[in-house]
Amino acid sequence: MNKIEISLVVPCFNEEESILVFYKDAVKICESLNNQFEIIFVDDGSKDNTLNIIQNLADSNNSIHYISFSRNFGKEAAMLAGLQAAQGDYIVTIDVDGQDPPSLIPDMLEAVTSGEYDCAATRRVDRKGEPPIRSFFARLFYSLMKKVTDIEIVSGARDFRLMNRKYLDALLLLQERNRFSKGLFPWIGFKIKYYEYENIERIKGNTKWSFWKLFLYSLDGLFAFSSKPLAIASVFGVFLFITAIVFIIFIIIRRIVWGDPVDGWASTVCIILFCSGIQLFSIGILGQYIAKIHSEVKQRPQYIIREAK
Repeated sequence: MNKIEISLVVPCFNEEESILVFYKDAVKICESLNNQFEIIFVDDGSKDNTLNIIQNLADSNNSIHYISFSRNFGKEAAMLAGLQAAQGDYIVTIDVDGQDPPSLIPDMLEAVTSGEYDCAATRRVDRKGEPPIRSFFARLFYSLMKKVTDIEIVSGARDFRLMNRKYLDALLLLQERNRFSKGLFPWIGFKIKYYEYENIERIKGNTKWSFWKLFLYSLDGLFAFSSKPLAIASVFGVFLFITAIVFIIFIIIRRIVWGDPVDGWASTVCIILFCSGIQLFSIGILGQYIAKIHSEVKQRPQYIIREAK
């Protein structure tokens, strides 16, 4: 058996319209490198014809392999499964929807094989074609992560990257269940070279990432790499305590000096609602961390494979 030099890990979820276009482009690029390669499609519990198409490709080409989950476990689990199965000296994670151009792979491979870098990553320099509100919150997220975490998450960074075996082995040491790869990649360190490109529209179909899913995913990243939300909740608590002391002193003085009764139900209701809101906000933050701990200690597998080839 020939030694595999390049492995492409390709997560798929309901991508029947994109697979064949991606396959032709990816195989063309890999064959031009004159290296032994494999493409590992990871079917993340697709409901359409995705798995059948992948199976047909695997039957017609020995370089094509696939992993099919028993249900949808999410992109992070699909990436992990593919990375764990990859046999190549150099491993590429890439999306099947065409937004990650395979044409960059030769340059990325050259950068890593030179020995100067351990990983070649990509980032989008713009967000043309995205809804303005989505672009706004994406920029806000990267700005927030830069301020509250100790890792450098590059704005516009994609999961599309090429890494050597040393980099992959370090990445696979991180066995947490609440995975946020955009944070895990820079957390392990090593030398990384970034390639920039303009945003590319999907080949076909619609994105599987709704605004709500992206919002929850961003929260996963925030809570996975920063404890500052807990500090913020503590600051709110101290602020409310000091405010309460000031109001108590004010009421006592007003009663002694002017003899006014303590009235004003409207202001009292507003204060109660404000304090209650801060308390629920703080409990919510604490609950998120407890939920992550709960998920980790159960030690459930991150994915279940129904079949593979």
